Amino acid sequence: MKTHSIKFNFIMNALLTISSVIFPMITFPYYSRVLGAEGTGSVGFALAVVSYFTMVASLGVPTYGIRACAKVRDDKERLSQTVQELLIINGITTAIMYVAYFLAIAVVPKFSQQKEILAIVSIAIVLNTMGVSWLYSALEQYSYITACTVAFKILGIILMFAFIHSPEDYIIYGGISAIASYGSGILNFVNMRKYISFRKTGPYDFKRHIGPILTFFMMSASISIYTNLDKVMLGFMKTNTDVGYYDASVKIKTILVNVVTSLGTVLLPRMSFYIEKGEKEAFKRTVTKAFRFVIVAASSLMVFFIIFARESILAISGEEFLPAVLPMQLLMITLLLIGLSNITGIQILTPMGRENLVLKSILWGAAVDFVLNLILIPNYASSGAAFATVMAELVVLVVQCIYLRDILAGLMKDIDLKKILIALVCAGIAGVLLHININMQSASLIMALAVLAGEAVVFFGIYGGMLLLMKEPIVMEILDMGLSMIRRKK
Repeated sequence: MKTHSIKFNFIMNALLTISSVIFPMITFPYYSRVLGAEGTGSVGFALAVVSYFTMVASLGVPTYGIRACAKVRDDKERLSQTVQELLIINGITTAIMYVAYFLAIAVVPKFSQQKEILAIVSIAIVLNTMGVSWLYSALEQYSYITACTVAFKILGIILMFAFIHSPEDYIIYGGISAIASYGSGILNFVNMRKYISFRKTGPYDFKRHIGPILTFFMMSASISIYTNLDKVMLGFMKTNTDVGYYDASVKIKTILVNVVTSLGTVLLPRMSFYIEKGEKEAFKRTVTKAFRFVIVAASSLMVFFIIFARESILAISGEEFLPAVLPMQLLMITLLLIGLSNITGIQILTPMGRENLVLKSILWGAAVDFVLNLILIPNYASSGAAFATVMAELVVLVVQCIYLRDILAGLMKDIDLKKILIALVCAGIAGVLLHININMQSASLIMALAVLAGEAVVFFGIYGGMLLLMKEPIVMEILDMGLSMIRRKK
């Protein structure tokens, strides 16, 4: 089976990442203003609830499946066998979760009050299982993933503008969100016949998957505690309006995290392959490159959006969501933390078969997040939830670094942080001066976007320009990649 270079995969995933940035920038300013904080919070609460059932339905297959399929991707028979076994496991768990989901709606008072929106978004459970995104990632079919995902996001935008016109349309928007996010699962399932056979070739061996699947499931479950539980706990302990404020800050954070972790997504199957073949030097080079990329991207985005949090909220959500400014500033710290832990956990420990250590780190983070949410949400609402998330991500990273201290000591010698820090300080000073002189109290959507765009041009122009002048390695490589693409087109 033909595989593309890491550069090609990165470009495809970069396009996917760009779409994950652009589309929310189009949709969120519109529906947040139409639905308001309460409507937005209701949808956010429902999607957070259904995410738990989706997570259990998929178990740990989304991550384990990439590794398992990547190892046998050159053997169609073994690949087909592996996919069939994982699909059967997911099919059973999905059916169980549907029953549990609607029982929960009937029994839990908070869920019963919002049964319509919860019922609508439940389509995400089955579509996520059908999507088998892990197969396409294992086969490094990133061009297909990108095209399919972008197509459904465009469909989501069309449906949103066609049907969302008042606060009462929040239920419809919940359904549109589920289709836009998971609708490609239908096409993925149909298209799967190009790569595997559904013909049974031998006795199924489910036992070999159970241990790793459960480990990865515990990882995803623990991660969900501090990625989705915040919204659920806010919904139970405070109001849907508070969920709306928090959702606005999380929405921006999620967009930026996708940018920061974009390289890691394409590296997991390749890293698993390097480990399987014993190519240690290639593994080391790739990890070092990933560290450079994350530090360069995450540190700049973190500083920019901390400085310009108010302008960002005004542009993306409107004046009603200004209480989301502080939660957003706190959550920006997680860009760097998540970016680094994505490397240590997903790109180093997981391909090495040490996912149990990743699980332990995540469990520590989840415990910290849960306890801090209980303590802080009653008094500090969305800001308390944001602080709890930052602490959880910090704990995860610190624990993983302790496990990898010997490996990281060697890798970090190859990363020069001085150039990045100098560029960041220069851009940060310029950003603060701009913020002082342009600080808006309120503004229209167009004005807020224009101001934010101008501030971004100045900040990232200085940051990128300084890195180019100092010839920072990862920036120069990205520049060379872009120039090469232009030359090939000519």
